[in-house]
Amino acid sequence: MAIDRNMRHARGSRAQGFTLIELMMVVAIIAILGTIANASYQHYILKSRRSAAAACLHERAQFLERYYTTHLTYESAPEPAQCGPDLEAFYTIELDVEGPKSYTLTATPTDRQKDEKCGTLSLDAKGQEGITGTGNVQACW
Repeated sequence: MAIDRNMRHARGSRAQGFTLIELMMVVAIIAILGTIANASYQHYILKSRRSAAAACLHERAQFLERYYTTHLTYESAPEPAQCGPDLEAFYTIELDVEGPKSYTLTATPTDRQKDEKCGTLSLDAKGQEGITGTGNVQACW
């Protein structure tokens, strides 16, 4: 009779816990959400580095304007320094002096900053901003 009572009790109550299928569904949902979050995060990191490069170009342009007011030419202006260790791994800043009154600053992305939308950012002596990518200038600057 004792065995009979234990069998009824075991059959009548449902075991507590998760099944393997329920656990795998939760893992799959977490993996999908993680993938979406990571892609969004990478997009914002790319965008923030691009903004830092644009700010660097504007800073270098201000330096060149100060140089021009002192020397009345852009020629023989010193090459701009890189904008810091956090940006130099992702962009190379270059100066191309095209004459005494004209220059172009460029920020070229390295292999670690794959940016097909904007590509190389440029800023000239007239303050015109440009890109080499497939996007538009307003979105990239």
